[in-house]
Amino acid sequence: MSTNVCKDDLKIRLTPIQWYVTQEKGTERPFSGCYNKFNGKGTYCCIVCEQELFSSKTKYDSGCGWPAFNEVLDQGRVKLIKDTSLVGGNLLLLMTNPQMIRTEVTCSKCNAHLGHVFNDGPKPNKKRFCINSAAIDFHAETVNED
Repeated sequence: MSTNVCKDDLKIRLTPIQWYVTQEKGTERPFSGCYNKFNGKGTYCCIVCEQELFSSKTKYDSGCGWPAFNEVLDQGRVKLIKDTSLVGGNLLLLMTNPQMIRTEVTCSKCNAHLGHVFNDGPKPNKKRFCINSAAIDFHAETVNED
C-alpha cells in the first residue's frame, strides 16, 4: 500500500466489501457487483487511490459475473502477480493442475487488489481483466457543449 494512504483512514472510508477485496485480496460474489452489467461511458478508477485504470470502451460482458475489460488504460497502471492461492502450498496439486495458477491484478500506485486477468478474452489480445466492482469507482465521461 502507498505510504500516503493511512490504513486507519482507509478502513473508515471504505465499505466492508471494498476493504475485504482491496486489502485482504478478497472476491465479491459473482453477479453481485454494481458494475457487472453497467454500461456507462467513462473511466474506471481504483477505489483506494483514484488512479485511472480502465476505459468503458474496453469493457465487455464476459458472462463471468464480474466487470471484464480487455485492456488497461496503460500497462504501468497495474501490476500482474502470479497467484497460487487456490492450491496453497500443495506442490503436487500445482504440478497436476497448472491452470490453477492465476494472475492477480493490483493497482500499481497503492497495491490494492483489483481482481485477476485471464487469457480467454476477445481478440486481438485475448485478455479478460476480471475486476471486482468493489475495487473500482466509475467517473462518467464529461460532455463538451461547445
